[in-house]
Order: sequence, then C-alpha cells, then structure tokens
Amino acid sequence: MNGAQHILDAFHRHDIRTVFGYPGGCIMPLYDALVDDVGTEHVLCRHEQGCALAADGYARASGQLGVCIATSGPGATNLITGVANAHRDSIPMLVITGQVPSGLIGTDAFQETDVLGMTLGIVKHSYLVDSVDELPAIMEEAIHLAQNGRPGPVWIDIPKDILLAEASVEATIRQEATQTECPNLSDALALLRSARKPLLYSGGGVSLAHAESSFRAFADTSALPGVVTLKGIGNAGKHSDHNLGMLGMHGSRAANRAVDECDLLLVVGARLDDRATGKLDTFAPNARMIHIDADAAEINKLRPADLAIRGDLNTILTALTRELETEPLAIADWQKQCRTWNTTGGFNAADNEEPLAPITGPAFVRQLSRIAPDDTVIACDVGQHQMWVAQHYQFNHPRHHLSSGGLGTMGFGLPAAIGAQFANRDSTVINVAGDGSFMMNAQELATIRRYRLPLKMIILDNQCLGMVRQQQELFYNNRESQIDLDDNPDFVAMARAFDIPALHIERTDQIRRGIETILAYDGPMLLHVAIAREDNVWPIVKPGASNRDMIDESQRTAKTNKEHVA
Repeated sequence: MNGAQHILDAFHRHDIRTVFGYPGGCIMPLYDALVDDVGTEHVLCRHEQGCALAADGYARASGQLGVCIATSGPGATNLITGVANAHRDSIPMLVITGQVPSGLIGTDAFQETDVLGMTLGIVKHSYLVDSVDELPAIMEEAIHLAQNGRPGPVWIDIPKDILLAEASVEATIRQEATQTECPNLSDALALLRSARKPLLYSGGGVSLAHAESSFRAFADTSALPGVVTLKGIGNAGKHSDHNLGMLGMHGSRAANRAVDECDLLLVVGARLDDRATGKLDTFAPNARMIHIDADAAEINKLRPADLAIRGDLNTILTALTRELETEPLAIADWQKQCRTWNTTGGFNAADNEEPLAPITGPAFVRQLSRIAPDDTVIACDVGQHQMWVAQHYQFNHPRHHLSSGGLGTMGFGLPAAIGAQFANRDSTVINVAGDGSFMMNAQELATIRRYRLPLKMIILDNQCLGMVRQQQELFYNNRESQIDLDDNPDFVAMARAFDIPALHIERTDQIRRGIETILAYDGPMLLHVAIAREDNVWPIVKPGASNRDMIDESQRTAKTNKEHVA
C-alpha cells in the first residue's frame, strides 16, 4: 500500500467512518485512494474552516474522534481557526493535510506553508512525516493521542511524495495502558464532611471523560448544590433538584451567590476559566478547594487547590459515591438556602403573553426548550443568542449542547450542527445562530443541500452584532462602533436559493407555530426570527470585575433614569 492507502487502512482499523474534507493538489493522492475505498464516508464541506468545525461538532456530539482533511497552503491555513477551537475546548480531532513534495519544502514552493510552526500553540501534538515507512506508526500514535488523556487535536502534515510512496512496514498496534488505581480519597471525604456549605462546580471534563453517569450518581448521592460552566451545561440533567445553573459572566445570580458564600468548592473537570470566575482573587473567597481533573497542567494553574486529585473521573466519582452512600452529608440548611436563591435568582422569568408583542431572545429559547424533543442537539454560534441558550434551554445531556467555549468562534454553529447531524442521523439537530455568526459560514448551506440533511436552522436576527453592541452600551458610554448589520440579506430568500424552505416570524404569538413547523418538516428548514435590536443578555459582569458585581436590567434602567434626570 502507498501512504494514502495506509491512512485509509488506519481509519478502518479504528472504525473511523466519517471524515470532513476539501481536496487540492498536495492531498490529491489521498482523494484518489478514496475512489476505491469502501467504508469511509467523506463529507465535502464548502470551506476548510467548515471542515474543521464540522469535525469538531461530530466529536462533541458523538464522543468519538473527529477527522478533517485539507491540502497544503491555503487549505491548511483555513483549518487553523477550527483546530484552535477544538484545542481550547479539548475536542478529540485528527487533522490531515497534504504538503508540498519533500524536496521542495523550504523553497517557498507553490502553496507551501510551515504548518508545524503556525500551529504549535493550538494542537496537542503535530507531525511532519519525512518517511513513508513512519506513516503507519504515526497514524496509530496520533489517533491514540487525540483521544486519550486530555483529548485534543493532533495534526499530521504529509508531503505529496510520501502519500504516493509505498510503505514497506505495517503499523504497530498500540496496547492500551492498564487503568491506574483510584487515589486515596480520605482527605477529600474529610473536607466534604467538615464543610457546612459545600458546592459542586463541574465543567466540560465530565463529558470528555465519558463520566456523565458517574457524575450524576455522585451528584444525586451527595445532594450537593451545583453550578456548571458553559461546557458543563447538561451534566446534571434537566430534572436535577440541586443544579443552580451556569455561573460566571452571564450566569445566574443564584449560582454566583452560592460560589461567593460556599466554604468548600469541589471542582470536577473544570479549568477555572476567566469567564466563569470573574476577578480571580474575589472568586469563592471563603472556600477551600478540592480540584479533580485528568490534566495535571490545570491543577494549581490559576488558583492553588487545598487538595488536588488527578486521575480518571469515573473511578474517582464512583469511589466518592460509594463512601457517601453509607454516610450522607449533613447540609440540609445549605441546600434549603440554595433552593431559595435559585427561586429568586435563577432564570425563571415568565414569558410575555401579549400576542402582538415583539419576540425576545429568552422567551423564544424557553419555548424552544419546552417544544423540542429531549434528545435534541443544539449547536450555537457565538453572541447573545449563545448566552440565552445557555441560560434558558433545559439540556438533559452535555453532548446535546454544542458551544464554542474557550475560543468563542463566530461561525461555529452551522458546520458544527452538520457534524452533529452526521453523528446523530436520527436525532433532531438545531443550529441556533445570530445574524452576524450565520453569515460567517453560510456557504455550508450547500453542504446541507448536497447531503439532504434534516438540519433545522434558527436565526435570531437583531440586525447588529448584539454582544458587541451591549458591551459598547454598558462599558463604552454607548459609543457604538461598526456593529450595524442592517444590510443583511433576506435570509428566507437565501435559504430558498439552496432549496431549503424557510419561514419568518416577528411576533410572540408566532413563536410556537414557527418552532413546531420546522420541527415537523421532513428535511432541512430555516426559521428567521426578528428580535429587537436593544435586547440584552442579563445579568452581565463587566470583563475583569468580580462576579458579585453583576449588572441586571433593573440596574441599567435605574442608571439610565438617573442620567436623564441629571
């Protein structure tokens, strides 16, 4: 077999059946091998960034490895944002690019770029293959590295001549390491039992470790009040009695207050991101901290832990659950206090029942949450709509909520939804986008059309870059700069140009009909939702400020009234 055929052979051995790519000159030998391949489904996206983000969405929704392929030069550079997105959120991804022939590397050949140099900071590992006999072993190692330990993207850059050359060796099949034993948890249990106000803080590491069931068993047995990061949404399920929701910049007052007043913070699979913690030296000021994580680099990185436990989350959480089953925690007063805060400071607002009222983002998302099936996958873009979904949609599983966390990539949602639909052929998958984000990768409507995906798209259109406008209003004296998008296309006509039916709504009494119509349609459909330009996400914490200094709509209104009086 030549190098290209060895790549496909590795796909078959590891049951990699779906890949996302875009052909070009230096990767052409691999595409030639695909002609005769049986078992690998290649999805042709319409931009290499779309390929990377679709592979990302596939991995998030399935828990399996996402694979994207591109050629050298601009093909490789177009992948970079999508790969960086996967790296920041620890998504398992294999990236394969063609490179100019070995003898031309370093000569500024046509479509040559230094892929390894450009991507050092956004990959878990990378390779420039310099011998075809190394390629089988590199494929094995790369697939293993991308998925094991803390997951992440691994990039293999392969010169064209190596893809064409015949390999004289077979791959060495990696033997999995035996599972390490559970660390001693006696100190953690002692801290939990001595705390009067312990709080469970979980993040995306729970689903990355495939520890959803272990986490829920621990959360239910411990009955700890809990908060989640953006990537941890869905960890506790939609019916948890103890979940206070998301914390941080756009978290609930209940979640942020519980963090502020707890005396023990049990962090599980989270990295204390700045959007979650706010001003770090005021975060959980009264609490000791237990940090459980698979990645040693995250422990003590931002805040020293009083007790650090590194290891497999399933093993650790199962052991903790077993201990607490025999001796439950005595925290009834704290549980009652957190429930009270959640009642008064959670996202429990009533919808506007006035039928002719304009549609608001939160009201729309709450209705969507009530109407959509429990196994619906929501792929968000980035902006106000992303935060409304995080606040108001009730997710039953973390893999149902796909959101660009660490990088905040506008244009993520549509290709990620495409990847999720390939991962979940029979599930309802919805891309919730803003008008600004949707335009970033709108070319992928052609991919939806090509593969007849039953994907649903919802655009919350406020004719501006809403999150930027909101921060300019609140933190830059309302000095608006370059945020108007009033020259948007007719999104309904745009969808129909790709043979995708579309519907426009603009009043409260049209929400239910609009949602039910797109969900019932047997095929792709777009719902264009006009919302008010002035709608904001509440509450909000000023970047760099303490979470206890959250601003809500009543404070904004009071400030505006005071300015008018002055």
